Amino acid sequence: MTKIKICGIKTIPDALASIDAGADLLGFNFYPASPRYLTPHACREITSIVRKDFPQVTLVGVFVNAPVAEIRSILETAQLHLAQLHGDETPEMLANLQPHAFKAIRLQSDARTDFEADKRIPDAIRFFVSESAHASVPALLVDAAVKGVYGGSGVVADWSAAAQLARRIPLLLAGGLTPENVSAAIEQVKPWGVDVASGVEANPGVKDPAKMKKFVEQVHSKK
Repeated sequence: MTKIKICGIKTIPDALASIDAGADLLGFNFYPASPRYLTPHACREITSIVRKDFPQVTLVGVFVNAPVAEIRSILETAQLHLAQLHGDETPEMLANLQPHAFKAIRLQSDARTDFEADKRIPDAIRFFVSESAHASVPALLVDAAVKGVYGGSGVVADWSAAAQLARRIPLLLAGGLTPENVSAAIEQVKPWGVDVASGVEANPGVKDPAKMKKFVEQVHSKK
């Protein structure tokens, strides 16, 4: 069954509503420029409840170009399971955080699907694809490429390019997913999981319980 990550959680009510809707993973954003940013201690107030009452839910911290030592510290402070590296992190940084991290990449809408031959796709991506080895977590997240934005833009990713990667690795698909298009995205890409933030919000950083329920219903309709 396709996994569901609801990202950008900032409050206890939103976390509980996400879980009630059917989320398998919750994402917490530690990038200060994001409208979904929260502090590690604020995150711990949420995760302490989730870990106690919903131990089956995987808790993910989203980081953008943070040092490895800072990421490790926040993972511990905020009681998180995984780090999602959503910036320009190196393969070495990812390796240093294994097995508790996975990389996000942002694909241009005109990206060629021949990843092995396409020199515009950095060599690092092939490292990320080959070295993340745990099927219980994603090997890679694919998001849309939007200049100056590290995710959460609401722009749809390149599903055709993502589909090729999804045939090879456990891929988490992000980028502009909504209750209205997630069924089509799963049909085309067949990802390990889907990741949504703005597509289930009433306002930036504020989740809409009805949208989350509808999103999950549409995902589960593609069993």
